[in-house]
Amino acid sequence: MIAPHEPVVLHVGGLSDAVAATPVPSWLTVLTGGVLVGASFLFVSLLTDHEAIRTVNAFGVSLPVPAILRRPVAASLSAAGLLVLVVVLVAGTLGPPTPTANLGVLVVWVGWWAGYAMSTYLVANSWPAVNPWRTLARLRAGSAGRRPPRRYGAWPSVGFLLALVWIEVVTPLASNPRALVAFVLAYTAVTLAGAARYGVDPWFDRVDPISRVFRLYGRVAPIRPASADGGLRLRLPGAALTEPRPAPPGSTAFVVALLWVTTFDGLVATPAWNAFARPLLSPVVPVGPAGQVVVAAFYLAALLVGFGTFLVAYRLAADRSRATVDSLLTPAAIERRLAPSLLPIAAGYHVAHFLGYALTLSPALVAALVDPFGAGAARVAVLPPWFGTLQLGFVVVGHLLAVWVAHALAMDLFPGVLRPIRSQYPFVVVMVGYTMTGAWVVGQPTVTPAFL
Repeated sequence: MIAPHEPVVLHVGGLSDAVAATPVPSWLTVLTGGVLVGASFLFVSLLTDHEAIRTVNAFGVSLPVPAILRRPVAASLSAAGLLVLVVVLVAGTLGPPTPTANLGVLVVWVGWWAGYAMSTYLVANSWPAVNPWRTLARLRAGSAGRRPPRRYGAWPSVGFLLALVWIEVVTPLASNPRALVAFVLAYTAVTLAGAARYGVDPWFDRVDPISRVFRLYGRVAPIRPASADGGLRLRLPGAALTEPRPAPPGSTAFVVALLWVTTFDGLVATPAWNAFARPLLSPVVPVGPAGQVVVAAFYLAALLVGFGTFLVAYRLAADRSRATVDSLLTPAAIERRLAPSLLPIAAGYHVAHFLGYALTLSPALVAALVDPFGAGAARVAVLPPWFGTLQLGFVVVGHLLAVWVAHALAMDLFPGVLRPIRSQYPFVVVMVGYTMTGAWVVGQPTVTPAFL
């Protein structure tokens, strides 16, 4: 059903108010999610044949791509990425100020960060070809003066990812088209300057957070590049996560940050968050710009504390896992090897948060495409009440896939039958905690974050 609608707050982590809350009690959905994850672990624990697990994950079907098509397709995707960037800048500047009627705002949040991002883990990661900033950087590429120090690893991208989400939460990027244009221009300037100084490939492979997010999501996707012949390969979802990959310092922290920021984005748009934040902020927030600084600092502190909590919990699980099986591996080695199992959880959270968001506002996006400079009333789709339960299903499916990936990784990392299973006990506890947290957040109604 599609109906006229008043402008909605386009907070990225929340859905529009057309999305219904979960039609079952929150405690029941949270408990059900935790029980399902625990039960799935007990089931996969019965699968102890190392070679059979490797065979399942290695299964794939080749999808040949004729060499004559590869370059034109890549060029078309790059041109499309540049065109979309231009559309966002022009429509954001000249279009109507109403966010649900502005094509630039809708393209960024509905078309790209909701719809396109889903394609990177549900289908395949096409971002290396689409990425307009990488295309621009290559057009103006010269000789890079230096490379990012290897000892920094993925930590710069961790900081950039947390910064991007904090900026999105505390600024009106999703409701003010002009602010969005200013941010996109600033991001473009920083990205092109970084690529010019450190080199195109080092910057986008090691520093740029968006490229790293989509690259990691792409490892969950069923379609992957086949390096041997330049074609594609269809595999089981998440199978690529079981392959050993180099893990520079900070790789685990980035995966945990990706999981946390999606949770945080939804958390701050819940009534429970407002009930927590308002009593703390009300006595200390002055009027005017000083008050905005206090609020921004509070949200930054909450973001960092939550990230630290998620990261410490995961590292404690790695430490306990090592002690449980008396392994010679260090906890850092164990956490790096098992960190990819968190990516299906992050993907499940993303689709749970954003599918309803995209479906709800897709009529507004279509209307803006038809009339990009018009200011007509936005029309949104009203989703059925059962959609809230479907959202929780996405969270649970992501966790079930994560349990399988973790089991496969543990069977490959530790010898024998019982040691790999026992090594997973602490991680299952952490996964159950992540599941219950995510299920609770998704099951809450969406409100405007306190003081924003």
